Parts: sequence; structure tokens; C-alpha cells
Amino acid sequence: MPAPQLGPMDGIASPVEWRVSPGLTPYPVALETMQARAAAIAAGEAAEQVWLVEHPPLYTAGTSADPAELLAGDRFPVFRAGRGGRYTYHGPGQRTGYVMINLGTRGRDVRRFVHLLEGWLIDTLGDFGVAARRADGRIGIWVDDAHGREAKIGAIGVRVTRWVTFHGFAMNIAPDLAHFGGIVPCGIAEYPVTSLQALGRNVSMAEFDNALQARFPAFLQALPQPCCDA
Repeated sequence: MPAPQLGPMDGIASPVEWRVSPGLTPYPVALETMQARAAAIAAGEAAEQVWLVEHPPLYTAGTSADPAELLAGDRFPVFRAGRGGRYTYHGPGQRTGYVMINLGTRGRDVRRFVHLLEGWLIDTLGDFGVAARRADGRIGIWVDDAHGREAKIGAIGVRVTRWVTFHGFAMNIAPDLAHFGGIVPCGIAEYPVTSLQALGRNVSMAEFDNALQARFPAFLQALPQPCCDA
């Protein structure tokens, strides 16, 4: 995995900082860091940021989590995340992206932000030959798995405070898919989860990060551009 990165993207000027953390980031550290950064962005004291991490194996519960969907609560630590959604899994081999954008100066349209976030990830997967898509009524990123079944490859869960987004997405690059068995992922029991590895794409985390970063300017440009104070 590459060393931590901060700043512009491949020489392209951007108001958004990029940070890639090596190793496994403890979830409480990530949550505290995200909350502090979002508050600083809202106060005009810090730049917007995309922060890419991997976590040790754990489950997180969103604000709509149903306790009945935690099937093996003693398998991995469980954390209250404060984001939207239900239970999800984080772990090694999964790229988690925390996207901290100031919608206060970018249109104040959360639905549009989530739609564009999905599109950014779908376009990035397309760079690796994966035909990903949205699904009506189901947040997240969907593909056909190796058996032709509709399967989830990426989860999205966002929180907005003072018009600053945080949390973001989790994309399955090459995690242990058996670890999802301790929950009903995102409350959807009828569809399996998959990964780039399970689809036969041997993509490194660095390769995925580079593709994600290359696609980021289009995502950012599709948002209303900063025009006023939050």
C-alpha cells in the first residue's frame, strides 16, 4: 500500500486533500478523526478531504440498524457509526473512503451528492472491466457475480452535519467475504456480496486508489461549485 498522500491530484489543482493511511486504522480513531475534520471544515478551518483507509475486521451499525440483523455479535467488535443505513462490515482488503465535502458551498443537495458518489464508484469499477450499476430502492453499488446473481460490491453510508458530509463508501477489493456472514449486510438478506477478487479481477489497493483518484475531478465538477459561505 502506498505511503500517506496529501494534496493535489497528479498536478491538478484541487481544493480537496487526499489522504491514504497505511496499515489498519482502528475504527474509533477513524470516527474521532472524521468528526473533528468535518467540524473544522464547517468552521472554515480545514480543507475538504477524501481519506482512504482499511480497518481491522469489525461491524458498524448505522442509525437504522436492526439488532436482529446482527447474526454473530461476538465474532468481531461492533461500533455505532452514526451514519445512515444498517449493519455493514469493514476489514482488510476492503477500501473504505471517508468523503468530507462541504455541501454548504456546493448546493446543499444530499440526494445529488449520494447519486454522484455512486456514479464515481461505478465509473471507477468500469476502468477494471466491471459493469457496475445502481439498483432502484437499494443504496450501494451492484454487479452480477461469477454465478450471474445480482450482488453488492460496494456500500454507501453518509452523514451530514452542518452541511459537511462524512463517512462515505466501502468497496470490496479482496476482503474475506465469509466475514459478511455475521450480519445481514445493509439489511438486505436476499442478495450476496462480492468483490473484485471474486469477479476475477486481481486489482491491488494502490491500483484501485489511483483509478478512484483519476475519476475524482469529474465527481467534484458535477457538484455545484463553491459560491458562498456556509
